[in-house]
Amino acid sequence: MAVKSADARQLEEQWRDILSVHARTMCEIDRVLHPHGLGASDFEVLDMLAAEAPGEGDQCRVQNLVGRVHLSQSALSRLIGRLEKDGLVERSMCVEDRRGVWVALTRKGRDLHAEVLPLQRGVLARMLDDAPA
Repeated sequence: MAVKSADARQLEEQWRDILSVHARTMCEIDRVLHPHGLGASDFEVLDMLAAEAPGEGDQCRVQNLVGRVHLSQSALSRLIGRLEKDGLVERSMCVEDRRGVWVALTRKGRDLHAEVLPLQRGVLARMLDDAPA
């Protein structure tokens, strides 16, 4: 069995620190958003939609979100389905490509995103300020 070099141990320690900060941050985001009926992944999708489709009625293809959220395509589809059921987003078929699906924030979704955005950003500021460098 080969002895690990100091560099390899340092990389492993840095990686574990990153994972630990991520896990603690996601749990804290879940905790502060729970009273608003959202989890961290729900918020990430709303936040990306707010950025990708900033105007009222603007749409984003679901395919554009797939590589940016840390969910499988099927998990993302289920999450969008829950957001739609809650009236936060609307889905529609892409006329140009019948396999494509558009998603847009509703007024309710935009309002909720605006309400919880400072909460999520506050968690990020607190958690990442405390993160090991």
